[in-house]
Amino acid sequence: MPLSEAYRMETPDGGLVLKLAVDEAEFWVSGQIDDSGEPLSENLGGDTLKMVLIVDDPDTFFSHALKHGATEIFPVGEEHGWRLGRLVDPFGLHWEIGKQLAE
Repeated sequence: MPLSEAYRMETPDGGLVLKLAVDEAEFWVSGQIDDSGEPLSENLGGDTLKMVLIVDDPDTFFSHALKHGATEIFPVGEEHGWRLGRLVDPFGLHWEIGKQLAE
């Protein structure tokens, strides 16, 4: 199962967003920033990371995660061609749960 880079976006401030794939499974990773674009001060093991989990039904998955101990950062909504919301799991990891909308 080779890991491949399916998408890369580098920002002028040194930020990086990657879409990685292992066979048919895809996931997004990036440095963790707050809603104003500033790096978060919460560090996990000396660094921060935000992950995007792609699911068919973000609303149901998000609701299920909240019922099992996650904390909402922002609710599921639509913006920039995505339906997604952000939460933090009980271990302190930040996740965006969503799916890309049809173009």
